[in-house]
Amino acid sequence: MPKTTARGDVKKSELPSTLKRSEEKAQRTFAEAHDAALEQYDGNEQRAHRVAYAALKHSYEKVGDHWEPKAHRGPSDERAKQHGPDARGETAEGVDANASKQHLLEVARRLEVTGRSRMSKDELVEAIKKRNRREAARARG
Repeated sequence: MPKTTARGDVKKSELPSTLKRSEEKAQRTFAEAHDAALEQYDGNEQRAHRVAYAALKHSYEKVGDHWEPKAHRGPSDERAKQHGPDARGETAEGVDANASKQHLLEVARRLEVTGRSRMSKDELVEAIKKRNRREAARARG
């Protein structure tokens, strides 16, 4: 199902809930990448969805129940560095695992992750992923 109209506007009703709560540029990035992949891969919805998230994660990171612009464009985790349907490695579920520890500490502070000052970088990524899931579920109601 296309995520944009014939005029190129984003169909907000077709977006994942975390993107509905994100800025328009994030919505447009996801929708346009999705529709281009849908056409390129002969209507393969699952692959189009993966391509759209991969495009989004190069410019945005998931913070709580929405997506925010990253300070620097680029892959957000080991899996995103590899490209393609057979990419290997862990996904950070939208957390920018390649960001500095200081950045991850700031995100964890904003999300009120307890014990963050004693966490390693990997532990911060895991704690933020867990909090993001909880916040997104709470926002869905």
